Amino acid sequence: MPFSFTVTHRAGKARAGILTTPRGVIHTPFFMPVGTAAAVKGLTPAQLSAIGAEIVLANTYHLSLRPGEKLVASAGGVADFMGWHRPTLTDSGGFQVFSLAKINRVAEDGVRFRSHIDGSPVFISPERSLEIQQALGADIMMAFDECPAGDSSRDVVAQSLRRTHRWAERSKIAWTNRERQALFGIVQGGIYEDLRRESAEFIAAQNFSGNAIGGVSVGEDPEKIAAIVAFTAPLLPENKPRYLMGVGRPLDIQRAVAAGVDMFDCVMPTRHARHAEVFTRQGTLKLRNLQYREDFAPIESDCECYACRTVSRAYLRHLFMAREILAPVYAATHNLYFYLRMMRELRQEIIAHSE
Repeated sequence: MPFSFTVTHRAGKARAGILTTPRGVIHTPFFMPVGTAAAVKGLTPAQLSAIGAEIVLANTYHLSLRPGEKLVASAGGVADFMGWHRPTLTDSGGFQVFSLAKINRVAEDGVRFRSHIDGSPVFISPERSLEIQQALGADIMMAFDECPAGDSSRDVVAQSLRRTHRWAERSKIAWTNRERQALFGIVQGGIYEDLRRESAEFIAAQNFSGNAIGGVSVGEDPEKIAAIVAFTAPLLPENKPRYLMGVGRPLDIQRAVAAGVDMFDCVMPTRHARHAEVFTRQGTLKLRNLQYREDFAPIESDCECYACRTVSRAYLRHLFMAREILAPVYAATHNLYFYLRMMRELRQEIIAHSE
């Protein structure tokens, strides 16, 4: 089988395993660097490989607008197009239903957007989303869903949930390249446990390749995020990967791994890097602060990333203050290494304490 998943170790609810795709093997639990437009901001594919990345995420909505999925397909798919000859996952465009709510209109047939680039009309339906994703050639695709805001009323969440279920069925019908591309369903339901249970049972029954927990980290506080994930993850099939979409604080990820989640993504490491904020085991450092002007220590003393082995906090502060393009490159290198190291350590801990 081109796509398979095996849980090899369990420690409590936490799992370590192997996810096999046509483009390579991924060790779970894992974090996906986000390459929205087929580029992880600040790092080349070679640098991503060097820090231990095994899969990269790209975005259906953005790539369909620029440069267009047909061009990407003619290059051999998104992995070949960006020179990343390893697994890729594409978001369906469903998150943009939430993030671009001001420029879209949701209906039963799909979502009508105004392009954020030039204002031209854009229509994405479950069928159109799968058409784009199959052209992009991702190893893992996502069913098209509707993601309501975290403060939505129960009635709004319930209505959105059932539309997501109908769209999941349509996505499954539109999934034609089943030999080479996996498709994951997405559980919605907001903060309401009964709706989460209803959605988890429905999505699990569709027998997708894997299952995702969506609609989390869209306005909820960290404790609520942890509660939603801890409730939902055990409802999903044991023999398929579980993906928590868009949740990126280190503590949130650690809690989700303990609840039995296998896959993560977030823009946080690279976005924070662009704003001179780096992650350490003791918390984040804001490198533009004056306290780092003469601090010649590395970002983190026990970190083996290229930035920490090469330059100091003082130098990085200088680069950010001088607006040198190299500044966010160093910071992104460290931040992504920090996340990938955290995932490796979580995996090792699960294996060491496996039952």
